[in-house]
Amino acid sequence: MPEQTARAVGLRRRLEEMERLYRETGHYGGIDRLTLKEQDPFRYEKVYAELRGALVSARETALHISASPIVRNIGELCFAFYTPEGDSVAVSTGIITHVHTMSEAIKFMIRNDYDQDPGIAEGDIFCNNDPDLGNVHTTDVHTIIPVFWEGEMIGWAGGVAHQVDIGASTPGHDPIATANRFEDGFYVTAEKIGERDAVRKDFKVRASRSVRTPLYWDLDEKCRLAGVYMIRDAVHRIIREEGLDYFLRFMREAIEEGRQIFLARVRERLVPGVYRTASFEDAPYAGKAWHPEQNQDRMMHAPMTITIGADGSFFLDMEGASAPGPFPFNASEGSMQGALWVLITQTLIYDGKVNDGSYLAAGHHFPRGTWCNAADPTLAYGSPWGFLIPAFTGMFRCLSRGYFARGYREEIVCGYGFTGDPTQGGGILRATGQYFPVSNFELCSVGLGARGTMDGLDAAYAMWNPEADMGDAEVWETIESGLLYLSRRIKPDTAGYGRYRGGSGWEALRLVHGVTGMELYSFRDGAVFHGGAGLFGGYPNATGYRLFLRRTNFAEVVRERRPYPLGDADPARRELDTALRGEVHRSPHALILPQTFGDDDLWLCVFSGGPGYGDPLERTPAEVCADVAGNVYLPRTAENVFGVVVRPDAAGEWRVDEAATERRRAALRADRRARSVDYATFWERERRKLLEGRIADVVRRMYRESMSGSARWAEEFRAFWQLPDGWMP
Repeated sequence: MPEQTARAVGLRRRLEEMERLYRETGHYGGIDRLTLKEQDPFRYEKVYAELRGALVSARETALHISASPIVRNIGELCFAFYTPEGDSVAVSTGIITHVHTMSEAIKFMIRNDYDQDPGIAEGDIFCNNDPDLGNVHTTDVHTIIPVFWEGEMIGWAGGVAHQVDIGASTPGHDPIATANRFEDGFYVTAEKIGERDAVRKDFKVRASRSVRTPLYWDLDEKCRLAGVYMIRDAVHRIIREEGLDYFLRFMREAIEEGRQIFLARVRERLVPGVYRTASFEDAPYAGKAWHPEQNQDRMMHAPMTITIGADGSFFLDMEGASAPGPFPFNASEGSMQGALWVLITQTLIYDGKVNDGSYLAAGHHFPRGTWCNAADPTLAYGSPWGFLIPAFTGMFRCLSRGYFARGYREEIVCGYGFTGDPTQGGGILRATGQYFPVSNFELCSVGLGARGTMDGLDAAYAMWNPEADMGDAEVWETIESGLLYLSRRIKPDTAGYGRYRGGSGWEALRLVHGVTGMELYSFRDGAVFHGGAGLFGGYPNATGYRLFLRRTNFAEVVRERRPYPLGDADPARRELDTALRGEVHRSPHALILPQTFGDDDLWLCVFSGGPGYGDPLERTPAEVCADVAGNVYLPRTAENVFGVVVRPDAAGEWRVDEAATERRRAALRADRRARSVDYATFWERERRKLLEGRIADVVRRMYRESMSGSARWAEEFRAFWQLPDGWMP
């Protein structure tokens, strides 16, 4: 087939026409009837199943053909097919956060007339990882190809994979020390990187010299290319079977159906009205930062308002968000759209057509000049997940209140754990002199919040990849050669308390071994509960902390065949630093910037649990006893929080002391009554704090940013607390 180009297609004109039709009619492409589905629903559903099946097959095949351990071990990969205008028609499983980010990248190329320069031709390959025009952060790399049929451009196939290293100023996949774009690493801004189905050699050379792990970059690129070519072949096969006209109409109907399904789900499951909440996250850089402008503690404010209309309309508003800054947690509008999209697909349309129809039906406002739409390409965007993940716990809480009001208790999810503590860095092996990366992705399995009818999932959920998998320790050690595992185990007291408890978190203990030196760093919530409280009396999950030991006597303990510690199950007992000698570093702040470590140093990873649902005093004693037996809660927590007294029997099995439990629960309820105050008293007490300025400096700065950035939000805040006009914290 002769080379075909998109030059005559006029992609920008077509995109503008599709947007005009949607504005004027409220239907995708102006389609108000699903005629193909009405005329032959079996044929219509068969085509959709074939397309989606091809996407899933491409993902599962490609990641086993050639991919890095992050992609192969836990599936950090996703594929999608798009209309010529850049709207997703169907998606694979995997990290579906990025389905709409690729849509934004395609539309950026269309709006900038790429069909004229550099040209869009059959066999071309495009790459993007720029968060400011359609991505979450630089580590997520898109490979996108145009798909033609007999000279006509009929769509795009795209794949995205998460990289082991992106060449930032610090090693790893989520840099947290950066203060500006120029430290974020290797940027590929919607670039044509290949022609005639081959990546250009100059790009391969540039990529190999821009990251610390060129082998894994090359493997992931081959993986994405294999997948998009499989998708292209599948689309050609469908067109041969069904005809081009049918397929073009099918794509638009599928997107419109996705929009209609979303509206129907909203009408069915949510009560019309206004839902409000707020989320927070700490970023304690004071005394740690490498940049003067970064050297202060900060907090993220994510106020969220969701308005549900009687017609099924959905609008998410984050007016009042705090400011962006010299930190890597800034998000672009595309990042936020991706997060909105992935949560919608998990909560409202998990059984419908998952495509950009649902995205179009979900209105949103991410105010410019805030952390959630920084609109400044010079800022750092290396790790927007640090703020984005906590922010969207608010969406789960709001929707769950709506589910409760409609009676869909089984749909309730209180929130999710923070997929933080991503241990990162790199080092040099003493034996070979080779560099090895530390880019562990076991953070992909944290606790899911409690449901309205059951406990949350233990160590089995990630907000951005609902197919959570912590991966095999042995696989991680193949790349993290100088950082060995001593243990992986459930972390007691990380699960939020409640009638239904949150999913439990866990911990991993790592040993630095056989290195000439290595860097390690990490980040997660430490000073605030990232997801707020649980629901209906439930408690939040535990925050994180930082614990590591330097210059220990671990080698001596091993030589003498003495037991070595396996973690920090009970921080009050100090298992690590009582079993070993060494310098103990323990901090409630879970942010640590890169530091140097050597042989026999120990590093603890603490992974998050999920929040709880309902009053913990309503949890059955038998369930609490099972929690203690399973190391979900310590015995003292069972007694002090749940009012359940458990004791080991002669065989060492935990048993409930029913009489003591009855007395303990009665005492806890009496204490609640004695300490409780009515809402008016609580409101006046908190108002007095504001008027008297009894606010922590970091909180004062956060609220000042919100009020300075949004007159509307400031007016609402002052009105609620009855503060003087012009009052600022």
